[in-house]
Amino acid sequence: MDPSDTSAATAGTDGTSDGTSDDRGTPDTDERLGRAAHSHRGPLAAATRWWLRTRREYEEQGTDPEDRDERPLTGYALLMGGYAISTVAAAGLLARHRRDAALPTPGDLALMSVAVYRLTRTVTKDAVVAPLRAPFTVFSEPAGPGEVLEQPRSGAVRHAVGELITCPFCLGQWVGTAAVVSYAAAPRATRWVSAGMTVVAAADALQYAYAALEKTEG
Repeated sequence: MDPSDTSAATAGTDGTSDGTSDDRGTPDTDERLGRAAHSHRGPLAAATRWWLRTRREYEEQGTDPEDRDERPLTGYALLMGGYAISTVAAAGLLARHRRDAALPTPGDLALMSVAVYRLTRTVTKDAVVAPLRAPFTVFSEPAGPGEVLEQPRSGAVRHAVGELITCPFCLGQWVGTAAVVSYAAAPRATRWVSAGMTVVAAADALQYAYAALEKTEG
């Protein structure tokens, strides 16, 4: 057996590096973590090695290799941590400076719900917004009027972010949380912004209805 094959197999066994890299040929986040953990000692390095080993087992066990898909658990964990820290920080600031903030009325909730739907759709699918998603995604194919279908780039963090910003259901929780925080901090401004996005959503619905009517008449 070639020595290089032996070293690669050893790296895969201890979970410190899977030999993957992003689509530019540079080591991804997991590989850099593995190298750092392998060259250091202590509780943090041991925890890192345990995490990478757990990630590898999660991806590889019980899955047909031909059907295996990249599951960037490290990226997911970083995103969850960022969401949790941001939410707690926002709640703390609101508790300190906006104790008298009123709860949204049913009408406000309906307005914000439509606005969140339209905004998440714009961010995740709109062709014009593609330059903002491009660092984390690659173009796949057109997907309806003014929309595109994209796939996440490889790499632990870029793949996770790519999934988030191409999935309206995933991004909805982030945007919804931001909308509620915005309402508590500045309800009037939030209503105006939500009204604008709701008008856009209503206009989209009318456009689709008109297109459907044209097809039936044709």
